[in-house]
Amino acid sequence: MKFLTYKRVEAVKVGIMDDNNMIYSLSEVLGHEEYGTMLECIAGISDAELARVDAFLKDPDFEGVSSDKVKILAPITKPIHDIICVGVNYLDHLNESKNAINDDKFNTVTKPVYFGKRTQMIVGSDAPIKGWLEVDENLDYEVELAVIIGKKGTCIPKDKAEEYIFGYSVFNDFSSRKLQTLHMQWYRGKSLDTYTAMGPVILHKSMMPFPVEADVISRVNGEVRQSSNTRMLINDIAELISDFSNGITLEPGDIIATGTPAGVGMGFSPQRFLKRGDVVECEIPGIGILKNTVE
Repeated sequence: MKFLTYKRVEAVKVGIMDDNNMIYSLSEVLGHEEYGTMLECIAGISDAELARVDAFLKDPDFEGVSSDKVKILAPITKPIHDIICVGVNYLDHLNESKNAINDDKFNTVTKPVYFGKRTQMIVGSDAPIKGWLEVDENLDYEVELAVIIGKKGTCIPKDKAEEYIFGYSVFNDFSSRKLQTLHMQWYRGKSLDTYTAMGPVILHKSMMPFPVEADVISRVNGEVRQSSNTRMLINDIAELISDFSNGITLEPGDIIATGTPAGVGMGFSPQRFLKRGDVVECEIPGIGILKNTVE
């Protein structure tokens, strides 16, 4: 099951997408309009309703609309909290960061490295991002698997982590590298307007075996820059959910960006930062391609 937020004419709706990229209004599938936003859907949809959605997708009883006839937005356009981000969570990216940024803290990483990412509005696929190159010309990309929390929980055991997941999406953690290091922490360099991109859909957890072993790929102007798999995570999804929730309540709709592998622009020699007009594609097979152009 793929859940998405889309705009048709002037109406913004929550929908589901089938394998042929046909979109159906969730309210029409379920026969009610209780879920006007994705956050309402995540927090409220029942197991029985999920079963109805699954059965509908196998045998639709009304005609959907082709995805090229609507505007697909980020599945969650306005998060309930700052994004929970995990830094240097692939060993190869930890090593390239250590080489690119002369900072002793990279030598002592033993636990998950968390930071927040403020976002006014999450950008969807095929939407432009403002590069803010006049503020910092070192604009970078980071493909990540995003975990979408499905129910409220605190002090979640690792063996129960999947129960608290709604689904997964593709995430691009755009970053201004000079700002990231200038302020001795990463919040400002990660939080400029439009620097959070996610989509095109949320793949329900039932469609991806757990523990998750998903390919994560990024391309810039068609050139593959990053290619890895979530099985290479230093701290896996269950560990992240359990560790972060130890004393902090996770809520439906919370987004955890699980980290990026090697191949970011900062890691090349010479470094290869983004320029205006560059097209960045982040892909996780089974979920889709998140595509954004730098303005």
